[in-house]
Parts: sequence; structure tokens; C-alpha cells
Amino acid sequence: MEKPVKVDSLTVGEFQVNCYIARGAGGQALVIDPGSDLKQILAFIRARNVSVAAYLLTHGHMDHISALAELQAAAPAPVAMHAEDAEWAFSSANQMPPFYPVPRRPTEIGRLLKDGQIWQDAGLTYTIIGTPGHTPGSVCLYFPTEGAVFSGDTLFAGSVGRTDLPGGEARALTASLAKLARLPDTTMVFPGHGPDTDIGQEKQTNAFMQGASRWSP
Repeated sequence: MEKPVKVDSLTVGEFQVNCYIARGAGGQALVIDPGSDLKQILAFIRARNVSVAAYLLTHGHMDHISALAELQAAAPAPVAMHAEDAEWAFSSANQMPPFYPVPRRPTEIGRLLKDGQIWQDAGLTYTIIGTPGHTPGSVCLYFPTEGAVFSGDTLFAGSVGRTDLPGGEARALTASLAKLARLPDTTMVFPGHGPDTDIGQEKQTNAFMQGASRWSP
């Protein structure tokens, strides 16, 4: 499937997280969900001679953030995540031994993301879509010009993120999926795990999205 924005995906960590490098203008890039494998991510960035404009976190689970602190120390840039996940993401509540210890806290979380915010980095403009359900502070990153959304663990190809972990809530996830269902069908979806898809495909084949499309609060 051809990608409408210049995106590279690195599969990192024990839980096979998609860490995305979205490259924009002027040799800058956004790093989305640096979950593990610091050396792999850093080598990729340096080999392409890009500078990091920002680190964007779709949610706070340890498999999506565990390389963040060391990566930011090696390649400084602002860190962005939702306040509700920032409250617990770097605490003992967020670990899964022996795979993931408590993630180190970065020097600063410079941006607290909220639903409806619009940001510009690396020559790219994106909107924050608040999508609680998998975690209270889950967000999706929507790039309207490029026709792409980074969905974290809210939406996968053929499935959705689990809601049985602390802070998960099935009804909230359904409402969040309803938001994503309103995006154009051609919108590419870059999920936190697994292969790329698009909104139209998920509305046709993903039972969770089909249910969300009919959902009303």
C-alpha cells in the first residue's frame, strides 16, 4: 500500500510496536512512539541525517515510551503527550517485568496534548484527536493534508486496542472509534502494532469500527 506521507516504520521492543519516523521539510522529522530499541532508532535518524522536531506519544503504555528519555537526551526535542497519561506513564504503575521496567522520565514534557489542538512541526501540520478508551489519555495524530492518521493502540487493521488494562474503558473506545469513522475513507491509518490500513477498509471489515459508526452517545 503506497503511503501518502513520507513515513518509515521501525518495529521495536518485545511487543512489536511500530515506531514511526515522519520526515518533513528541511531535514526534520517527527518521532512517534519510541517504545524501545534506542540504538536502532538513533541509528536510523543519524543515517538519514535528519534532526528531530518533536517526540509524539499516542499514549503512555511502557511499550510505546521506553526509549523516550534516552533518545531525547541523545537528540533533544520537545516531548508531547496527553496529561492524563503523563500522570502515570513514568511511575511503577507502568511496567511489565521482565520485558519492560518502569520507563525513565524525560527531562521535560513540553507539550500537553488536548483534543482539537493543531500543531506544526517539520513542515507538517497535524491535529490532535482525543481518543480515550485504551488509556485515558490516548490520542490520534491526524495529518489532513497528507491524508494520514497515526492511531496508536486505538485502531488496528481489523481490530482495536484492549480495554481491560487499568484506565481502559470500552464505551469510551467506541466513542473514539466513532470520531475516526468520520475521517475520509481514503485516510491512511498507521497503527501502533501491525500493518497499515485505511479508514474505508476498516469501516468495511472491522466489526468494532462498524459498531462505532452506528454508535450515538
